[in-house]
Amino acid sequence: MAERYNTITVESRGPVDWLTLNRPEAMNAISLEMVRELNAYFGGLYNNGSVRIVVMRGAGRAFCAGLDIKERSEDERAAIPFGGGFGFQGYLADVYVKMRRCPQPIIALVQGAACGGGFAFALASDIRIAGESARMNAAFIRLGLSSCDMGVSYFLPRLVGVSVASELMLTGRFIHAPRALATGLVSEVVPDERLADVAQSYVDEMLMASPKGLRMTKEGLNLAVDAPSLEAAMAIENRNQIITSSSPNFAEGMRAFLEKRKPVYVPD
Repeated sequence: MAERYNTITVESRGPVDWLTLNRPEAMNAISLEMVRELNAYFGGLYNNGSVRIVVMRGAGRAFCAGLDIKERSEDERAAIPFGGGFGFQGYLADVYVKMRRCPQPIIALVQGAACGGGFAFALASDIRIAGESARMNAAFIRLGLSSCDMGVSYFLPRLVGVSVASELMLTGRFIHAPRALATGLVSEVVPDERLADVAQSYVDEMLMASPKGLRMTKEGLNLAVDAPSLEAAMAIENRNQIITSSSPNFAEGMRAFLEKRKPVYVPD
């Protein structure tokens, strides 16, 4: 039986989950309930072999406006079940860790505002596609906080370089869709109404990979980004190729390539 959520929806389309942040009346701002539900969802993906890809988007006119400040100011004493001793701060941070730890690639469809923690949702994804209305910023610094929050100081310089990351984080200024494309922050900019269709083309291509090949590519890339040397990165690559080549899907992939057809993979 599918999990029931209140602040997100999860539509399973075969091996692909379409995850929608579903608080459009609040521009999908992050509430405590949303944090609970995202922690549960992403935490459950690690050992879920039936889900191969996640598409993450926001309902309405925004991707995610960041933290629901009104709720937090009214509910400062709300019980937080986890968080590593850091309360709500650590509890929300766990969501981004789980997004990176889950083996499924995550495609973020960003329209309208993606601010603060919402910006971090986009950064923690593997591929970002922007609608023409997209505008993103590290809003934390505009609230009297540090912009080093929710993984932004880790993700952003790796995506756009230290200079542009410093500019965005020290000022809190918005980066709009055209510049996001120019700096490599997003893969494409398309009309907002075409986001889902364009995402489907990425999904279709990813499903041409074997299940294990797709998972281990995300894992290997994550490890290689922080690898201390070429040799360390190659050790990861060698390990991944030995593991994937031992699957029957390797032979099927080779046959499908030679026969110029779509591969038919088995779970692995």
